[in-house]
Amino acid sequence: MSPGPASRRLVLRVGGRLAVGAAVVWAVFTVVFGILRVLPGDPVSLAANADASGAPPSPAAIAALRAQYGLDRPLWQQYFAAWGDFVRGDWGTSVVTGRPVTTSLLEALPSTATLAAAALALGALAAFALAYIATYRPDGVLARVVGQIPSVLVSMPTFAVGLVLIQVFAFGLRLLPGFGDDGFAALVLPAVTLAVPVAGYLGQVMAAGMREAADQPFVEVARAKGASDAMVHLRHVSPAAALPALSALGVFVGSALAGAVVVETVFSRAGLGRLTQQALTAHDGPVMLAVVVVSAAIFVVVTLIVDLVGPLVDPRARGAA
Repeated sequence: MSPGPASRRLVLRVGGRLAVGAAVVWAVFTVVFGILRVLPGDPVSLAANADASGAPPSPAAIAALRAQYGLDRPLWQQYFAAWGDFVRGDWGTSVVTGRPVTTSLLEALPSTATLAAAALALGALAAFALAYIATYRPDGVLARVVGQIPSVLVSMPTFAVGLVLIQVFAFGLRLLPGFGDDGFAALVLPAVTLAVPVAGYLGQVMAAGMREAADQPFVEVARAKGASDAMVHLRHVSPAAALPALSALGVFVGSALAGAVVVETVFSRAGLGRLTQQALTAHDGPVMLAVVVVSAAIFVVVTLIVDLVGPLVDPRARGAA
C-alpha cells in the first residue's frame, strides 16, 4: 500500500527540517573554523613544552607539531580535511592534552546533560507556578507582584546567583556542597543557579499564553457550565501555555548549554562548560570546534523534535505545519 498524503507530507517535512539542520551545523562548523584560524595566538606554540633546561621549544619541534596537526597545509586543505574528518566522527586530538577530542566530549557530556535536564525541569516547574499565580486573578496585588518576578530573574547574572547560593547554603548554612560533582547533593545548587534564567524567560512565555487563552470564548463556556475559577484556569487556561513553552524549548536548551560554561566554572564541575573554558584559555582549537558544533547539533535535534511534537500537543498547530 502506498503512503497517503499525510505520510508524504510528514516525510517531506522531516526531510526538509533535516536538510536545514545539516546546513546549520555545516555553517556553524565553517564560521567557528574560520574564527579559530584568525584568532591571535598559536596553539601549537602554547602547547609546546620547554625542555628540561627551561629553554623555549626549538623551531624544528614547533614545525613538527604543526605538521602533526596539519597546520602547515594551505587553509582550504585544512578546512576540507577537517570537515571530512568531522563527518566521519574523527574529531581530532587535543593540542594541549594529546587526548582524542571524542573521548573528552564523551566524558564531559553526561555531567552537563544531567545539569541541563535538572535545570530545565526546575525552571519549568517554577515558571508554571509564576505564570499561574500571575494570571489567575490578574487584577490582584499578589498577581501583580508575582508577574514582575520573571523579569527580575532574567536580569540576574548567573555567576552572581551561583556565588550567593554558595555563600548561603554551602558556607553559611552548610546544607549543600558548593563545589564538585560528587552525588545528587552537589547537583542541587548548580541546577538551581542554571534554572533561574530559564524560569524567568519561560515564565514570561507561559504567562503570555495564559493571558491570551483567558480571553477565549471556551473559557466563558466552561464557567457557564459551573466550573470553579481555579478549575477553569487549571484545566482550560493553563494548557494554552504548553505550545509556546514547547516551541521555546530549543532556545532554552541552547541557553542551558551556554549557561553551563559559567555554572560549571563557578561550582568546579567537570562538563562541557569546563571543557570549553579550558579550551578557550589554552587556544585548543580541535576541542573548541567540536564543543561548539556538537552544541549546535543538539540544538538542531531538539528543535526538530519540538517541531514534530508541537502539532500533537496543540491540534491548532497542524494547519500551520
